Amino acid sequence: MEDYHKFLKDVLIPEDVLQARVVELGAEIARDYKDKSLHLVCILRGGIMFLTDLMRHIKTPHTVDFMAVSSYGVGARRSDGQVRLTMDLRETIADRDVLIVEDIIDSGHTLSSVIELLTVRKPASLRVCTLLDKAERREVDIPIAYRGFEIPNAFVFGYGLDLDEYYRGLPFIGVVDTNEYTPPE
Repeated sequence: MEDYHKFLKDVLIPEDVLQARVVELGAEIARDYKDKSLHLVCILRGGIMFLTDLMRHIKTPHTVDFMAVSSYGVGARRSDGQVRLTMDLRETIADRDVLIVEDIIDSGHTLSSVIELLTVRKPASLRVCTLLDKAERREVDIPIAYRGFEIPNAFVFGYGLDLDEYYRGLPFIGVVDTNEYTPPE
Protein backbone atom coordinates (compact mmCIF):
# COMPACT_ATOMS: atom_id res chain seq x y z
CA MET A 1 0.00 0.00 0.00
CA GLU A 2 1.28 3.45 -0.85
CA ASP A 3 2.10 6.32 1.49
CA TYR A 4 -1.11 8.09 2.52
CA HIS A 5 0.36 11.59 1.98
CA LYS A 6 -0.32 11.26 -1.75
CA PHE A 7 -4.09 11.13 -1.25
CA LEU A 8 -4.48 13.01 2.05
CA LYS A 9 -6.52 16.01 0.96
CA ASP A 10 -6.70 17.58 4.41
CA VAL A 11 -6.35 16.80 8.11
CA LEU A 12 -9.95 17.29 9.21
CA ILE A 13 -9.35 16.73 12.93
CA PRO A 14 -5.78 16.96 14.21
CA GLU A 15 -4.53 14.67 16.96
CA ASP A 16 -4.54 17.30 19.73
CA VAL A 17 -8.12 18.37 19.00
CA LEU A 18 -9.23 14.74 18.78
CA GLN A 19 -7.64 13.80 22.09
CA ALA A 20 -9.02 16.88 23.87
CA ARG A 21 -12.55 15.96 22.79
CA VAL A 22 -12.09 12.33 23.88
CA VAL A 23 -11.10 13.59 27.36
CA GLU A 24 -14.26 15.72 27.47
CA LEU A 25 -16.46 12.84 26.36
CA GLY A 26 -14.93 10.53 28.98
CA ALA A 27 -15.67 13.06 31.70
CA GLU A 28 -19.28 13.52 30.51
CA ILE A 29 -19.86 9.76 30.42
CA ALA A 30 -18.27 9.25 33.85
CA ARG A 31 -20.52 11.96 35.30
CA ASP A 32 -23.68 10.55 33.71
CA TYR A 33 -22.97 6.95 34.75
CA LYS A 34 -21.52 7.75 38.18
CA ASP A 35 -23.84 5.46 40.12
CA LYS A 36 -24.57 2.95 37.36
CA SER A 37 -22.96 -0.21 36.09
CA LEU A 38 -21.73 0.97 32.69
CA HIS A 39 -21.18 -1.60 29.97
CA LEU A 40 -19.41 -0.33 26.83
CA VAL A 41 -20.14 -2.10 23.54
CA CYS A 42 -17.59 -1.23 20.91
CA ILE A 43 -18.47 -1.67 17.26
CA LEU A 44 -15.43 -3.22 15.61
CA ARG A 45 -13.15 -2.57 13.92
CA GLY A 46 -13.34 1.17 13.44
CA GLY A 47 -14.28 1.98 17.01
CA ILE A 48 -11.32 0.32 18.70
CA MET A 49 -8.93 3.30 18.87
CA PHE A 50 -11.71 5.58 20.07
CA LEU A 51 -12.76 3.01 22.68
CA THR A 52 -9.29 2.51 24.11
CA ASP A 53 -8.66 6.23 24.45
CA LEU A 54 -12.17 6.88 25.76
CA MET A 55 -11.91 4.15 28.41
CA ARG A 56 -8.86 5.86 29.90
CA HIS A 57 -10.98 8.92 30.61
CA ILE A 58 -14.12 7.27 31.98
CA LYS A 59 -13.23 7.40 35.66
CA THR A 60 -16.11 5.19 36.78
CA PRO A 61 -15.95 1.38 36.75
CA HIS A 62 -17.12 -0.14 33.49
CA THR A 63 -17.00 -3.36 31.52
CA VAL A 64 -16.40 -3.83 27.80
CA ASP A 65 -17.65 -6.09 25.04
CA PHE A 66 -17.43 -6.07 21.26
CA MET A 67 -19.64 -6.50 18.22
CA ALA A 68 -18.64 -6.54 14.60
CA VAL A 69 -21.08 -5.48 11.92
CA SER A 70 -20.51 -4.60 8.34
CA SER A 71 -22.32 -2.73 5.63
CA TYR A 72 -19.27 -1.77 3.56
CA GLY A 73 -17.20 -3.91 1.22
CA VAL A 74 -13.53 -3.42 0.33
CA GLY A 75 -13.22 -0.37 -1.87
CA ALA A 76 -16.71 0.82 -0.94
CA ARG A 77 -17.12 4.46 -0.04
CA ARG A 78 -20.72 4.09 0.98
CA SER A 79 -22.76 1.44 2.71
CA ASP A 80 -24.40 -1.10 0.45
CA GLY A 81 -27.37 -1.20 2.83
CA GLN A 82 -26.87 -4.86 3.77
CA VAL A 83 -26.01 -5.03 7.48
CA ARG A 84 -24.20 -8.21 8.49
CA LEU A 85 -23.46 -9.24 12.08
CA THR A 86 -20.00 -10.79 11.90
CA MET A 87 -19.32 -11.06 15.65
CA ASP A 88 -21.83 -10.97 18.48
CA LEU A 89 -21.44 -9.98 22.12
CA ARG A 90 -19.94 -12.50 24.52
CA GLU A 91 -21.88 -11.27 27.56
CA THR A 92 -25.54 -10.71 28.26
CA ILE A 93 -26.71 -7.11 28.40
CA ALA A 94 -30.07 -7.72 30.10
CA ASP A 95 -30.66 -5.15 32.85
CA ARG A 96 -27.34 -3.39 32.16
CA ASP A 97 -26.66 0.23 31.23
CA VAL A 98 -25.20 -0.13 27.76
CA LEU A 99 -23.32 2.52 25.82
CA ILE A 100 -22.57 1.72 22.18
CA VAL A 101 -19.20 3.15 21.15
CA GLU A 102 -19.06 3.81 17.42
CA ASP A 103 -16.47 5.43 15.16
CA ILE A 104 -18.78 7.14 12.66
CA ILE A 105 -22.48 7.40 11.92
CA ASP A 106 -23.20 8.01 8.27
CA SER A 107 -26.61 7.01 6.87
CA GLY A 108 -27.60 5.46 10.20
CA HIS A 109 -28.74 2.13 8.75
CA THR A 110 -26.00 0.04 10.36
CA LEU A 111 -26.36 1.52 13.81
CA SER A 112 -30.14 1.40 13.60
CA SER A 113 -29.87 -2.36 13.03
CA VAL A 114 -27.49 -2.70 15.99
CA ILE A 115 -29.83 -0.73 18.25
CA GLU A 116 -32.76 -2.88 17.17
CA LEU A 117 -30.79 -6.07 17.84
CA LEU A 118 -29.63 -4.90 21.28
CA THR A 119 -33.00 -3.49 22.36
CA VAL A 120 -34.64 -6.92 22.22
CA ARG A 121 -32.00 -8.12 24.70
CA LYS A 122 -33.61 -5.84 27.32
CA PRO A 123 -30.78 -3.63 28.61
CA ALA A 124 -31.64 -1.26 31.48
CA SER A 125 -30.63 1.57 29.15
CA LEU A 126 -29.12 1.81 25.69
CA ARG A 127 -27.36 4.94 24.44
CA VAL A 128 -24.93 5.85 21.67
CA CYS A 129 -21.53 7.53 21.74
CA THR A 130 -20.02 8.29 18.35
CA LEU A 131 -16.75 9.93 17.54
CA LEU A 132 -17.92 11.26 14.17
CA ASP A 133 -21.40 12.24 13.05
CA LYS A 134 -21.94 12.76 9.33
CA ALA A 135 -25.40 14.24 9.93
CA GLU A 136 -26.05 15.51 6.40
CA ARG A 137 -25.93 11.91 5.13
CA ARG A 138 -28.41 10.60 7.71
CA GLU A 139 -31.28 8.54 6.33
CA VAL A 140 -32.36 6.96 9.63
CA ASP A 141 -32.82 8.93 12.84
CA ILE A 142 -30.30 7.86 15.48
CA PRO A 143 -30.50 9.26 19.02
CA ILE A 144 -26.91 10.25 19.85
CA ALA A 145 -26.16 10.79 23.54
CA TYR A 146 -22.47 11.66 23.07
CA ARG A 147 -21.00 13.12 19.88
CA GLY A 148 -17.34 13.85 19.32
CA PHE A 149 -17.56 15.87 16.13
CA GLU A 150 -20.10 16.62 13.44
CA ILE A 151 -18.29 16.37 10.13
CA PRO A 152 -19.12 17.22 6.52
CA ASN A 153 -19.97 14.59 3.94
CA ALA A 154 -16.36 13.70 3.17
CA PHE A 155 -14.54 10.38 2.72
CA VAL A 156 -12.49 10.15 5.93
CA PHE A 157 -9.86 7.81 7.37
CA GLY A 158 -7.50 7.46 10.31
CA TYR A 159 -7.89 7.03 14.07
CA GLY A 160 -9.56 3.64 13.65
CA LEU A 161 -11.36 4.37 10.39
CA ASP A 162 -9.87 2.40 7.56
CA LEU A 163 -9.17 3.10 3.95
CA ASP A 164 -9.58 -0.34 2.40
CA GLU A 165 -8.45 -1.83 5.74
CA TYR A 166 -5.29 0.32 5.95
CA TYR A 167 -4.34 3.47 7.90
CA ARG A 168 -6.46 2.79 11.01
CA GLY A 169 -3.46 3.65 13.19
CA LEU A 170 -3.12 7.27 12.13
CA PRO A 171 -3.53 9.63 15.12
CA PHE A 172 -5.78 12.08 13.22
CA ILE A 173 -8.86 12.08 11.00
CA GLY A 174 -7.97 12.81 7.41
CA VAL A 175 -9.98 13.48 4.27
CA VAL A 176 -9.28 11.35 1.22
CA ASP A 177 -8.57 13.14 -2.05
CA THR A 178 -10.72 10.88 -4.20
CA ASN A 179 -9.01 12.17 -7.35
CA GLU A 180 -5.68 10.82 -6.08
CA TYR A 181 -6.77 7.59 -4.38
CA THR A 182 -7.21 4.35 -6.29
CA PRO A 183 -8.68 1.42 -4.33
CA PRO A 184 -6.70 -1.85 -4.51
CA GLU A 185 -7.96 -4.39 -7.00
